[in-house]
Amino acid sequence: MDFAKVNVAVRPGTKKGGARKVRATGKVPGVVYGRKQDPISVLFDEKELITSLDKERRRNTVLKLSVTDGGKTEEITAMVRDAQINPLSRRLVHVDFLRVDLDSEVHVTVPLVLTGKAVGLQNGGQLHQSLHSVPIAAKPAAIPTKLELDVSALDIGDALHVSDLKLGAGVRALLDARDGLASVVAPKVEKVEEVAAPVEGAVPADASVADAAPLSGARSTEATVPPLRATSIKRLTSPPSMVSCSSSARATRSSALRCSVSNARHRSSSSRRIFSTARNSQILRV
Repeated sequence: MDFAKVNVAVRPGTKKGGARKVRATGKVPGVVYGRKQDPISVLFDEKELITSLDKERRRNTVLKLSVTDGGKTEEITAMVRDAQINPLSRRLVHVDFLRVDLDSEVHVTVPLVLTGKAVGLQNGGQLHQSLHSVPIAAKPAAIPTKLELDVSALDIGDALHVSDLKLGAGVRALLDARDGLASVVAPKVEKVEEVAAPVEGAVPADASVADAAPLSGARSTEATVPPLRATSIKRLTSPPSMVSCSSSARATRSSALRCSVSNARHRSSSSRRIFSTARNSQILRV
C-alpha cells in the first residue's frame, strides 16, 4: 500500500520561543512521538501536509515522514494524532505525529453514515441518530474511510445497535455491542387543554355581580363619620394628672416649693388644652 510522503526537518529549539521563530519563517512546528521512542521536534510546510492528507480519511491517513537531521534522512510511518488551528486565520499552529506499526492496531475514530429511508418515517415516525462517529481498532492499512448503516427496515420503535455494523476484516468496534446507533421514535404529541365554549346569552358570575345596579331604598355602603360623643369630649378635655408631691416633698422644703410650682404650670397648660379641645369639638359638630 502506498502512503503519502511528507518532508520534515528536525528543529533544534524545543522551547516556546523556538516555535514562534519557526512560524515567523512560514513553517509549522510539530513533534513525532510513540512506539516507546524519544520524541523528535520537527518543522514542515503546511501546504505540503494538507495536500498529502486523504480527503476522506483526513487524520486517519497514514503518512511516510522523511525526517532530515543535518545530512541524515530517516523515514517514519506516522499518523496525525492532534492538530492545533488558529481560530481566526484557520492556519495550523502545531501538529502531533504518532508513530505507527503496520502490523499493530491503532485506535481511531471513523464517521458513521446512515443510508436508506426508514419505513417508520412514512408512518409519521422520526429518525434519531445516537452517534455520528464510532471509535474502532484496526491496523493502519485496514482503517475504513467511513462506516455505513442501512436503516431502511426500521419502523416506529425499532433500533440498530453496534452489533448491526458490518465491519471489515481486522476491524473491531471499541463500544459495547448493545449500544444504540439509530432508532425511529414516535412523534411527540402536545397536550391541548379543551376550553368550554361560552353559552350564548349567559353572563359570567363575576361580571353580573360587578355590574348589578343597587336596589332602590337600599342603604348606602359608604362609611359615615359618627358624631363626637360627650364621653369622648370629656376624655379629651380631662386635665392631666398632677404630680404627687407627697413622696417628692418628703425630703426638704425646697423640694415642696418646686413641686408646687410644677403643679401650677400643669393647671395653666390644662386650662389652655381644655379651651382648645372644646373649640375643636364645636368645629367637628358643625
